[in-house]
Amino acid sequence: MAEYLSFCVLILLLLSSSAGAGEEDAFAPEAGVSERRRAMVPAMFIFGDSLIDNGNNNDLPSFAKANYFPYGIDFKAGPTGRFSNGYTMVDTIAELLGLPLIPAYSEARSGDQMRYGVNYASAAAGILDITGRNFVSRIPFNQQIRNFENTLDQITNNLGAPDVAQALARCIFFVGMGSNDYLNNYLMPNYPTKNQYNAQQYADLLVHQYSQQLTRLYNLGARKFVIAGLGLMGCIPSILAQSSNGMCSDEVNQLVLPFNTNTKAMINNLNANLPGAKFSYIDVRNMFQDLLANARPYGFHVVNRGCCGIGRNRGQITCLPFQMPCRDRTTYIFWDAFHPTEAVNVLFGSKAFNGNQNMVYPINIEQLAKL
Repeated sequence: MAEYLSFCVLILLLLSSSAGAGEEDAFAPEAGVSERRRAMVPAMFIFGDSLIDNGNNNDLPSFAKANYFPYGIDFKAGPTGRFSNGYTMVDTIAELLGLPLIPAYSEARSGDQMRYGVNYASAAAGILDITGRNFVSRIPFNQQIRNFENTLDQITNNLGAPDVAQALARCIFFVGMGSNDYLNNYLMPNYPTKNQYNAQQYADLLVHQYSQQLTRLYNLGARKFVIAGLGLMGCIPSILAQSSNGMCSDEVNQLVLPFNTNTKAMINNLNANLPGAKFSYIDVRNMFQDLLANARPYGFHVVNRGCCGIGRNRGQITCLPFQMPCRDRTTYIFWDAFHPTEAVNVLFGSKAFNGNQNMVYPINIEQLAKL
């Protein structure tokens, strides 16, 4: 019942914002943060994995958690469950949109907390339900959609589908999935997928299901989508630690390339075939290529190991509780074995927000928000 009332408040607030779109911002900043810019969209709903999880795994019986120091060492609230020393990419995007930081689904208890959106992302989650089972509990993309869907169904029954659709059509839906389907599925020796599919077949399987999942969100009322692709996964410390020469794994980078190619084709297809929908694709691979090629001009000096962690390249074990991380975290590309530092997340979030088509295609988030 409490969840029902919370989302009723959320949808009513969204509706009030829709009524004044382009004129008065019904999502006026709360007291104490009057410096926040006028919100460009009513809310942002976030689905994904540990790159953008902000605490949904904290209370799960899971090995995939980051609610302890040194995680969050540079975040004003300390450790929250973010797999970073500070901001994630979606934190940066939220602020650029004029929104506050979006709360985790597990922690948003009231309509006021949810009024700017909800983050459903879960560390170790994948497009495939079976992905990430080595971490025990996680919330796969299908369940993340159900978490959004089950509550929204109650709201729709009470307020009526047209009103809810009008509200949700102006919101941003950010989705970043797929990395665990490789790191914690295809590349794991205890999974059969590598023996069942070659790289192209696996990408076809993933993106076929991905398209169906995104279409489910569309059918629930989502219209403005931001889809994050996969980066140079062969260059993360976890993979570097397995390399005999300490160099990026071209094999892993080539393995995930068909997924990005398929995802971009999926974006074009969904834009053409879902009336009223607008999909933008963040080309994280291009962003990482640009970053590695121009690391020093961007201010980064350490490109091949984590700021904290254990073992070769600090990539064999992630940050241990209360482990002392590197001092100058702004000069490191990687925070731990798998995740970028806050500095990279802020850089990539900014590029996704107002970058050119080499970074975000066919339009950037700022342009999407203004539609």
